[in-house]
Amino acid sequence: MVGVRMNRGGSARPRAAVLAGALVLSLTALTACSAGGSGTVPGTVDGLPITHFHSGLKANAPTPDLKVQNAGTDQADTLAMDTIADVQNFWSTELPADFGVRFQPVSKLLSYESNGPDQVSGCGDTRGNENAFYCGQDDSVNWDRGVLLPEMIQQFGQLSVVTVLAHEFGHAVQFRLGDKAGITADTPSIVKEQQADCFAGTYYRWVVEGKSRYFTVSTSDGLNSALSSLFLVRDTAGTAATDQQAHGTAFDRIYAFQLGFEQGAKQCAALNMNNIQPRLTERPFDAGDQGNGDIPINQQAISYLQASLNQSFAGAKVPAPSIIAQTGSCPGGPATPPASYCPATNAVDIDLNALAALGEPVDQQGEFTGDTSGGHGDFAALSEIASRYVIGIEKGVGASVDNADAGLRTACLVGAWAAATTKIQAQGKAQLRLSAGDLDEAISDLLRPDSLVAADVDGNRVDAGFTRVEAMRTGYLQGSAPCSTQYP
Repeated sequence: MVGVRMNRGGSARPRAAVLAGALVLSLTALTACSAGGSGTVPGTVDGLPITHFHSGLKANAPTPDLKVQNAGTDQADTLAMDTIADVQNFWSTELPADFGVRFQPVSKLLSYESNGPDQVSGCGDTRGNENAFYCGQDDSVNWDRGVLLPEMIQQFGQLSVVTVLAHEFGHAVQFRLGDKAGITADTPSIVKEQQADCFAGTYYRWVVEGKSRYFTVSTSDGLNSALSSLFLVRDTAGTAATDQQAHGTAFDRIYAFQLGFEQGAKQCAALNMNNIQPRLTERPFDAGDQGNGDIPINQQAISYLQASLNQSFAGAKVPAPSIIAQTGSCPGGPATPPASYCPATNAVDIDLNALAALGEPVDQQGEFTGDTSGGHGDFAALSEIASRYVIGIEKGVGASVDNADAGLRTACLVGAWAAATTKIQAQGKAQLRLSAGDLDEAISDLLRPDSLVAADVDGNRVDAGFTRVEAMRTGYLQGSAPCSTQYP
């Protein structure tokens, strides 16, 4: 995969070894699924209803009273200035309430064109710098209205600007909190970035709750757009978490954003290397990885997948679904191409050609330009198939397979299987294991409107990508046990 840093993102694949042994191979907990229980409610996003409406700048939004150096009048600058005004409104009450710190607006705001004349920035030249950044040298927030913001708006809509600048203002919040955020000159970049993503999530919760004068955000397409924007600016696959400019994988960044959204700014300020290290997924490629970790989706890959899934779920003690390459639909049964679980035959019927196209390597530069010639990566395709296999296991142990709980439970179990692949491969029981970047490919798939990873047997899925991603992450980090208790 190709890509660059924060200005153009990157796709960093996950640490497959993290909690790999947490998969409960017996999966006996699933037999209790029909008994009900407490946990995440499928029809909500952290207790908020799943809503559907236009997300973006309000028609009656006020004109911000801001002094912006080199400001323009285009859509990018309008959105940028509205975002800065809004996040400053938010932090003007949040900092005193949560930390007892008086809020001070940033000292300088700079809009520039990376493809235009150079501007004076406290952190260096702006020519060619397709970026948005906070500069501690002059306490400024800076953004490229020439290339970066217009491209993000074109690909991911207005909220992409809001997400990026809310993140950058998160760094200004760190500066204002000082010791209360634990940031020093020696703090690793990944910690600073996790805090900033988390602070952005806290701000988004405030907007979703209807408290913003400038923006509206639904918990379905609105939050999906915010998460897609974070996905866009992920690190390149193979980046190490110790890299001096590390920002994190999409998996890591979305985790931090969701933490802030759900638990608030105090949890963000408490993030440090000790408490984020156990769940970080950013790592270099292993020496044995070929083709940057991508394998072609062909019959051999399917055989590897079948062996990995069979071994992972052997403890369920139910007949293992077979994976057959035919049409991707079940004759007289569920049709969720490119992969369908067929209850009548206990088989996963796949359209191998369609999955091969889905599994083509990601073109990260193309994500910015709108070039759709790339795929979503091998693990996106394998996860789609694995989700249908998991439906068969759930049916075998008597769990529901045709409701929202089933879809989220499926995503959770796919995450648990993903975490276990490396352990299984190391034991010589299967050939398949995660490579750096694979979890980001799964998240890319989960954020698609037609993803199967969090869908029930009939392909119905919870509309909120936020909830779908959270379900898969739960399984990956905690194993299979929470899959039945949270999604009964």
